[in-house]
Amino acid sequence: MSSGNQNNTAAQQQQLKNNIRVNLDRCSNFMRQFRDPESRELTKLSANQFMDVWSHYDKDANGYIEGTELDGFLAEFVSSVNIMDVGPEVVSDAMLAELKQCFMEAYDDNQDGKIDIRELAQLLPMEENFLLLFRFDNPLDSSVEFMKIWREYDSDGSGFIEADELKNFLRDLLTEAQRDKEVTEDKLIEYTDTMLQVFDSNRDGKLQLSEMSKLLPVRENFLCRQVFKGPTVLSKDDIERVFALYDRDNNGTIENEELRGFLKDLLELVKKDYDAQDLLDFEETILRGCDFNRDGKISKKELTMILLALSKHSQDDETKSK
Repeated sequence: MSSGNQNNTAAQQQQLKNNIRVNLDRCSNFMRQFRDPESRELTKLSANQFMDVWSHYDKDANGYIEGTELDGFLAEFVSSVNIMDVGPEVVSDAMLAELKQCFMEAYDDNQDGKIDIRELAQLLPMEENFLLLFRFDNPLDSSVEFMKIWREYDSDGSGFIEADELKNFLRDLLTEAQRDKEVTEDKLIEYTDTMLQVFDSNRDGKLQLSEMSKLLPVRENFLCRQVFKGPTVLSKDDIERVFALYDRDNNGTIENEELRGFLKDLLELVKKDYDAQDLLDFEETILRGCDFNRDGKISKKELTMILLALSKHSQDDETKSK
């Protein structure tokens, strides 16, 4: 056998050993493959690698890492620092319980006892561009701003943000965030595919209104505040604050995207998953009952009636639950 053939055979055998070693690592500890072999630090994950991690631990694909899924992730996250092939059992129950408490205090922003994909993205090191897409430090001020963005990028008026529209949105988002850096078309396609995997919960290949709102979060749904729930009496100042929040152009009425932003916040109180048609139907229902002068807008007096009805509805629900 020639020396060239021997070298090729040796190289193939070494590659086979490396593949076996990688596969063993993945079987025993999924997180170990993402650590630097020398420093043992986690390397920056690409969008695809991040989705691999998420899909591996969100075993029931319900959009959360919780219960035994969370226990498994935390145990492997810690033990992956070890070079030796050790499993989750190296983390004692007491250590896991303490780790879980510290972890949830640090990363469970909404305190629901489980980790969603945005919360995981704050823990794992990722490509800077991909991390920017989650807008952790720059949420929208209100749903009025959200609805203006929705109208701009739903360019065909279909009521959905399709893949090409989403790609345009992500391109503009990254261009605005990093004016001196250009994102390649291949990266944009990767980010678009990943964001669809993350936020397209009904798997129809496009984002409906409620799915896009998770990608582009608002700082606060003001209507979720305690003042609109329970026995608290709404004051004039409460109503003034709500009206000012949605009447962005200060013309004395809530209309167009202002109205749809208000109705989006209102709809979210009663419906988790909704699309543009749901919002349109809801708008027709609200205007039919509260738009007394039939001008297609909401005045301060009409808003007062809606907020009082919302507060009374919340009180009735609380009474029934007792």
